Formats: sequence, structure tokens, C-alpha cells
Amino acid sequence: MTPPGQLRFRQQANEATHAVLDSLPQLAHRALVVEAPPGAGKSTLVTQAAATLTQTSGPCVVIAQTNNQVDHLVRRFAQDHPRLRIARLTGIEHDAPDDLRKHPRIRISTRIEDLEPSADVIVGTAMKWATVTGRQWPWAVIDEAYQMRSDMLLRTAGLFDKILFVGDPGQLDPFSSIQTDRFAQLDHDPMNSAVAVLLAHNPDLPVHQLPVSWRLPPSAVPLVSGAFYSTPFHAGSSENDRTLTLTVPGMRTPVDRVIEHAARTGWALFELPARITHHLDSEAHHTILDIAEHLMVRGTVTRSEESPQGHALRPDGIAIGTTHSRQAQHIRALQARHYPLLHGITVDTANRLQGSEHSITLVLHPLSGRADASAFHLEAGRLCVLTSRHRHACIVVARAGITELLDVHPSSDLARPGPGCTAPDGWQAHHTVLAHLSGHTVHAATQPRRD
Repeated sequence: MTPPGQLRFRQQANEATHAVLDSLPQLAHRALVVEAPPGAGKSTLVTQAAATLTQTSGPCVVIAQTNNQVDHLVRRFAQDHPRLRIARLTGIEHDAPDDLRKHPRIRISTRIEDLEPSADVIVGTAMKWATVTGRQWPWAVIDEAYQMRSDMLLRTAGLFDKILFVGDPGQLDPFSSIQTDRFAQLDHDPMNSAVAVLLAHNPDLPVHQLPVSWRLPPSAVPLVSGAFYSTPFHAGSSENDRTLTLTVPGMRTPVDRVIEHAARTGWALFELPARITHHLDSEAHHTILDIAEHLMVRGTVTRSEESPQGHALRPDGIAIGTTHSRQAQHIRALQARHYPLLHGITVDTANRLQGSEHSITLVLHPLSGRADASAFHLEAGRLCVLTSRHRHACIVVARAGITELLDVHPSSDLARPGPGCTAPDGWQAHHTVLAHLSGHTVHAATQPRRD
């Protein structure tokens, strides 16, 4: 039987979704914003909203920020809304996956002229939509709207009469591979979030909240909600819904202890001795792979409300999250050379893990082994992404001394005017997470490493 608290949260989530969908046909404003925590069902809302709008307003445009996000949404439309005629607007540099190209209800083209006459929903990246001119649609739905740069909104907003923005305010801000410091104190800084700029200039726009995370377990929600979000949210599962069971006895090593602690509590910090290593820390990289390997060797079984009978954990149920691409590349190389049991594991940066979901996440702390705490490494959104991908447990690997590092470097980011983010300060968010993990810490024993 579902506990009364969970029934209440599910009812709140359903009411929040219906409130958004019911308001769209009669919306008096030009835009509506929906803020959602990790795993709140943003993709479901985006596809439902677009399907609703096709019935009341005609063809609907859907915008996401990356090609992977767009391909994911196209699959969701094909799976959940079989009556819709779906179009994928793509750039010439992106090769759409075979499953989309072979689907009978999905048309793909680089030209809007090829898609517009026979599509109910047209999905593409913001960058691609910025190249479209001379067209007008009644509605657009923008997914991952807090990742959208404000200049992309400026270049696309004129194509649509009204826009629904759906996004997670706690995730990573828009980023660029080139230096943008010269824009930092200007009102038209293109690196400002599209939603932040929109609300700064239109404070009367309606803002809805999705109140429940269906991904994060109850053990994770209080920390993630308190550290990264100004509006609290709840877990859609109950305390007894999610379990991790280790079916093979361990050897009482520190790695075994950290796994056992995470299985009991949902959190663990594996702390290595303090040392400055900067980006590449071979000991930490081996350690995080050792933890993943032990999860496999010990026959980990995951159970949830969706699979109460339980499933054996596989490598694709584990993600290793890093800050820098060089770290991810090094860990992948070590895995290929020394850890054959982990074939199929996900290893990537926070930027690329954003939006993904895994049974267990292993996190290399952004400040581990560093001599400073730059704005990049302090960014709250990066730590939020890394600590909010899991359904069962999150294990952080870090070198000792991060709390002291934060106190020496309270912030290297200058206060700047202009549109801002409502998420908590990164320095404070790091302290909040570390304070929580202090009660879940297992200290490493010195041992030789494989090269």
C-alpha cells in the first residue's frame, strides 16, 4: 500500500502538471515558466504540453539545447503520442540516429520547408531554430530552458506568438568554449540564462513549480533541495521503495565499507589523504574505478517501486561524474586497460551527464586535490548535477582539506549587475554538501595503485 505521504505528493505533482496544461490555451501572457527539480518529469511535461497545443493551436515547435536532448524528445513523442506526425529539424553536422531515421512517423531534414507542411510537432536545437526566418508559429515549448543562452532566445523569440519555458534552475548555467568575460557586466551578456533575462524584464510572467522528484530517493532530496534550490521539493518514492543489497560478502576494506555505507544510507564520502594534484589524480581515478568494480563483484541488487522484484546492477547502471573532460578521458583509459568488468559504464563530465539518470553515481569532487577554488569549480550547478543523477546512492571521492580550501577561497567571482540566478551561492552549496557528507565519511587506507 502506498503511504499517505506519497499519495499526497503524487496528487500534488498531478495537480501541478494539470495546472500548467490547463492554463496554456487561455494564457494571457506571451510566456509561461515551469521550474522543475531533478527527475521531476520535464520531458514528460514537454511532450504532453506540445501534444495539447497541437489540438488547440495547430503545429507546435519544440526546442532543446543539444542534439542528444532533441533526439531524446523525438523518441518520447514517437513512444508516448502515436497520433502525432513528428519532424526532426537538424543541422547538416548532426547525423540523426538510425532508430529515428527508420521510424515511419518521423521525418528528418535540415530544411524547415521540407517539414512544415506535414508535421504536428517540429523538434530542433535552439542553434538550428536561430537560422530559421520568415516563419511564424503560434507556440513553442523550450526544454532545458535554464541552459538556453539569452542571445538564443533573442534570435528565436520572434518566430512564436507564445512560449512555454520548462527547465531546472539548479542545473548548470549556459556555457561557452570561448572567453566571454568582455560581456560579463553588460545587460546583454549572452551567457545569461534565457529564463533569468526573461523574468528580469517581465516580472509579471506566471511561474509554476513541479514539486516532486521521481528520480531522487528520500535520502537525497533533503540535501539536494536545501543546497541547490530556493523552492523545496519532495521525493516521489518512500523510504522503503529503494534498496541496495550486496549479495556477496566483502573483505572489510575501506572500499567495501564505503559501498556498504552507501547501500544503507544513500550517501558516502571516500576521503583520500590531502594532496595537491590539480586535474589528473591517478590515485583518485583508480579509487573511483575500484569502487565501481566492487559494486559489480559484490553482486549488487537494486530494488525500487518500479521493479520490486529487484535487478542485478550492471555497468550501465553506474555513472562516474567528473569536472573536466581530461579527467573523464583518463578514467575511461584506465577502465579499458584494467577494469574489464566495467565495460559499458558511463564516464563523463557534469555538462554531459546533465539530464541523465543512473542507479548509482560515483562523483570525483570538483575541488578534490586543488590548490584554489575558482568560480568554475565552485559553480553550484556543477555540483548539483553530479549529486542528483542517482536513483539509489551517490558516492563522492575526494581528497581531504576541501573545507579548509573553501575557507581560504570564499569566492573568486565578482558581484555583477544584471539578471541573476535564484539558486544558492556555490560556496555555500559546497559547504552544505560537505557538512552532510561529514557524517558519511570513510577514510582511505594507503595502498599501491595500478598504472
